Amino acid sequence: MPWYLYLALKQLFPTGKRLSFFTAISILGVALGVATLVVTNSVMGGFGYEIRRMIIDTQGEVQIRARSLIENADGVVEAVGKVPGVTGVTPFAEGVGMLEYGRKPAFPLIQGIDVNRVNDVVPLNRFIRVGSLDELDDDTVILSSQLAYSLGVLVGGKVTISSPLLIERLKNDEVFLPRELVVVGIFEIGHQQLDANTVIVTLRRMQDLYGLGEAVHGLNVKIADGLDADAMAARINAALPAEPEMRARSWLDANSEFLFVIQMEKNLVSVLLLFIILVASFSIMSSLLTTVVRKTREIGLLGALGASPRQIAACFCVQGFLIGLIGTATGLALGFGFLHVRNDVLLAFTKLTGSQETLERFYQFSNVPAHMESSDLIVIIVGTIVISTLAGIFPAWRASKLKPVAALRAE
Repeated sequence: MPWYLYLALKQLFPTGKRLSFFTAISILGVALGVATLVVTNSVMGGFGYEIRRMIIDTQGEVQIRARSLIENADGVVEAVGKVPGVTGVTPFAEGVGMLEYGRKPAFPLIQGIDVNRVNDVVPLNRFIRVGSLDELDDDTVILSSQLAYSLGVLVGGKVTISSPLLIERLKNDEVFLPRELVVVGIFEIGHQQLDANTVIVTLRRMQDLYGLGEAVHGLNVKIADGLDADAMAARINAALPAEPEMRARSWLDANSEFLFVIQMEKNLVSVLLLFIILVASFSIMSSLLTTVVRKTREIGLLGALGASPRQIAACFCVQGFLIGLIGTATGLALGFGFLHVRNDVLLAFTKLTGSQETLERFYQFSNVPAHMESSDLIVIIVGTIVISTLAGIFPAWRASKLKPVAALRAE
């Protein structure tokens, strides 16, 4: 081991002491900064990851819509299904309707799905908590969990559904009776808005409610893993018939503005929290400068014994590197440890403040998501160690400039 590395270790960890006070403060500052960055990046990344997962799980990677209705849905499904890379296509119809149970009304989003094809694109079976998707037919319905809870309806209950077509028929002196459907399932996606306001019926029932005939509002498309969604959307557009005017959009394109805002918020918060690391680096610099002043005579003695200015400087740069390395490791342990109990901490906080419903309403998730990209973790680790090492450069330069004779005479 080089002598300057050994001396750096002895200054950080003096004999008879586990850790010097100045070293402990410097390491703690770096650790808190790293832990804060890890927690913040994980939570912000978690929200973005869960939103992306939710979009893909409920819509597929590509969605096809037209300016008006898509009349020849079967033909479009067949054409899109032949595109290389497409693994599943399912048509859908959607709209707002009125749901009533026990004289309690609700106005949810009604999704009409093709029962035979939906699982090729959307893993709907995975979200069913009570009942079964296999029991869904033209006379039954599946409700989201919070909607069922708010209405007080259970599996086996009968609900009444009507659509805006009722008003249109009344204008023409026609009668359009609401449809009575039996609840055969309850699903929960984990997104507050969808879980509180969604109804699933068969595609034929939705076409009946809205008077669509054989038409649909759009098609959801599943692509093979690893393929680029934007590139696949371009391929699908080339295969679509010219009339009616239809367009395939990837989930990235359709939600680009929203995803950009999420990424910008994450980057902005990371930059702001980076100042914690910078403050910690000044603590390291101050600690090492204090060491240079306190050990001026020892530094002069090293120079008199033949130590070069570069070796003396390396002694203090190594100390900055080691403080950054230990602080980073400690911060990672603190950060990931906190993430492990994040939901317990949130639950305790919401119980004390009574704010659980408010958080769910605004953030749309019942649990705090966490997802750390490997690239973000590498940037945090490398950036912190580099900044800590750079913090030792100025003290190292001061130490290397000390003249041995003058240093030995210093009081």
